[in-house]
This record gives sequence, structure tokens and C-alpha cells, in this order.
Amino acid sequence: MRHPVLSPILSRRHWIFDLDGTLTLPVHDFAFIRASLGVPDGSDILDFLASLSVAEAAPLHARLQEIEESLVEKTEAAPGADELLGRLHAGGARLGVLTRNTRENTLRTLSAIGVGSLFREEWIIGRDEAPPKPAPDGIRQLASRWGAEPVDVLMVGDYLYDLQTGRAAGVGTVHVDPAGLFRWPALADVLVTSLAELAAVLPAAEECPVFTVPVPA
Repeated sequence: MRHPVLSPILSRRHWIFDLDGTLTLPVHDFAFIRASLGVPDGSDILDFLASLSVAEAAPLHARLQEIEESLVEKTEAAPGADELLGRLHAGGARLGVLTRNTRENTLRTLSAIGVGSLFREEWIIGRDEAPPKPAPDGIRQLASRWGAEPVDVLMVGDYLYDLQTGRAAGVGTVHVDPAGLFRWPALADVLVTSLAELAAVLPAAEECPVFTVPVPA
């Protein structure tokens, strides 16, 4: 649905966010990264590295980490990220991150954009903690840690892998696409052009009182 104002899915209390391009403005130059690592054009970077021997992959993983660390300094929060996360946190929602980046870089990035205090480290799943998206393992890990059923979990992201991961895990999906193209509508329950738009249509407390009930720590 394009306009999620009445969507009950937004009353769910366990929210999982993609990092790069969702909570942040996109800064990754994937063509440059592929060239730097010798990854064929159009190939998935992590899949390519996984196909190599340990000896071959190790220096490339180190180079990838070096590139991603350098991008932290350039990262900016996506429009509405602080407002949305602040409202969710204040309303008692649990907040997680599932990213193909590393947990270390994620923690640094969240701190850099001013929302690090809203996330627990153990609720951040990077590529070293679970098979990378579109595998659903990371969502399942977080749901298990929260003691949450899929019906009370949302996956929010800007790319196909985020939506595929959410569908595979049986959770709700929110597609954030600033261009408004929404290329995979069958995989998304809610379509928004920004996190600011999403924040604006969160159910009010009087419309969704369960959302404001504190979730056990």
C-alpha cells in the first residue's frame, strides 16, 4: 500500500532496520568497491568473497573493512531517522539493525549519526553474526532474543535483499525508496519515500495503545 496511514502493521513493537541507505544516506560506491576487490561487475560482493578460499578472501575482507571504515566519516542520517527512532524508542519499541556491514562499523555509524544510544549492541546483527541478507537468519536471531513472534516484527529497508529477508522470515516489510519507484511491490507491506514519512504516519497512542505499553528489557 502506498499510503500506510491506517496500516495496523505499524503498531508492531519490534523494528529491524537496514543500515546503509536506510538509516543513513547512501555513500557506498559499489562499482569502486568491486574494482578494489576484484569482484566481477554485477556480482554480489559478499557472495564473491565467500566463494574464495580463506587465504584468498582474508586480504579482501581486510580491504573491504578499510573502505567501509573510511565511509563512516562521510555518513549522514537519512531524513527523519532521528525522529522515527526517537518516537519508536519512546513508545517502548525494541530496535534492531540487520546489515551486510559489520557490527563494528554499524556501532560507529549509529554513534556518528546521533542515534547510538537507542540500540543495544546485542540487537545489531552484521555479516559476521549471521549469514548476510537475503538469508533470514539475522531476523530470526533477533526475534528469538526478543521472544517475539514474526507477527510482531517489522523489517525496514531500501533494497531488494531487505524485503526478501523479511518475507523469508515471515515478518512485515517496509520499503523506503526516496525515488518513489518501488520496484518490488509484491515484497512490501508498506511503501514510503522516507523515514520522515514513516514517522508521520505512526499510529498515535490513542489509536494504538498497545504500542505505548513498555516492552520488558
